[in-house]
Amino acid sequence: MNPQLVPRPCGDSGLPTRRAALKSSFAAAAAGAIAATAAPARETGKKAGPDDRRASPTRYGKMKKSINLWAFPYPDRMTLRECLQLAKDAGFDGIELNYDLESDLSPKSGTKEFQAIRRMADEIGIEISGLCSFLFWPYPLVSNDLQKRTRGLELAGMIGQAAHDLGVKNVLLVPGAVDIPWRDDHEPVPNDLCDRRAKEAVGKLALQAEKLDVYLNIENIFFNGYLMTPFEMNAFVDHFDSEHVRIHFDTGNIMIFQHPEHWIPIMDRRIQNIHLKEFTKKGTDHSLECFRPLLDGTTNWPAVMQALDAVNYEGFLTFEYFHPYQHYPEALIYQTSDSLDRILGKLG
Repeated sequence: MNPQLVPRPCGDSGLPTRRAALKSSFAAAAAGAIAATAAPARETGKKAGPDDRRASPTRYGKMKKSINLWAFPYPDRMTLRECLQLAKDAGFDGIELNYDLESDLSPKSGTKEFQAIRRMADEIGIEISGLCSFLFWPYPLVSNDLQKRTRGLELAGMIGQAAHDLGVKNVLLVPGAVDIPWRDDHEPVPNDLCDRRAKEAVGKLALQAEKLDVYLNIENIFFNGYLMTPFEMNAFVDHFDSEHVRIHFDTGNIMIFQHPEHWIPIMDRRIQNIHLKEFTKKGTDHSLECFRPLLDGTTNWPAVMQALDAVNYEGFLTFEYFHPYQHYPEALIYQTSDSLDRILGKLG
């Protein structure tokens, strides 16, 4: 029988009904959604689980997030309280403060003022991860100028006392410099003389550190021509045979020719505190401009974190940056917190 001659039910025109059309549309949409969801997995070959394009697949839960005060527009546009509160609001565990000649943390303040700063930090709920200073450059502990050398030792002692009054354990110390390329008032110091003077100065400061129960953490600089390898750093620290003389490792300061992940296993447990500083090897300007916002550089962060985890480092990772954003400076703080979460595998 010819199918075209078979009678149809009443109302059947031979065209799809509205209900059938809707069913067909929904089915097509669902199939499209499933295909779209599955597409990235087919394209990248990735399985379900941590995505290393977003953050570290390893979570480093024992290390703590910190940021140096130099990343904030302090004191020009923000008070110290505002900086501490912003760091807390952005998700940092700690903040590293800087001792200079004019601010809240300077020779103008004493025990009373420093203890008040500590109470303020406690009220806000943020730790002070360490005390840092630029004063080791205008007043080097190894300067050929006896007056500068003496003043440097005096200021280093004040910084140690301030740390004690603040209830801070970590004091960053630059022990010496053969050369300081960014200053035209520093006469180069012969290597052997630099080493002798540095050991004399740090030896005196170590006695104070033991009494105050703070750590003097020797920072690697590289640009200063002193303590240029992890072996030299180890030998310098071990010379004092003191638990109060340790290492403040700066990942960015050696990046021009070296790699931080190579230093870490050699220095091992001597590392007491860390500057997680970003550096780019793509540029030719070797001033402070070669340091970048976190993740905007050439540091192999997965390798660095694996190396730190291997030596069981459980302290602060402090982002150090010297250029607060001119506009909307809060952005840098929140961006850094997000970047640290990704490096630490804490995203989400």
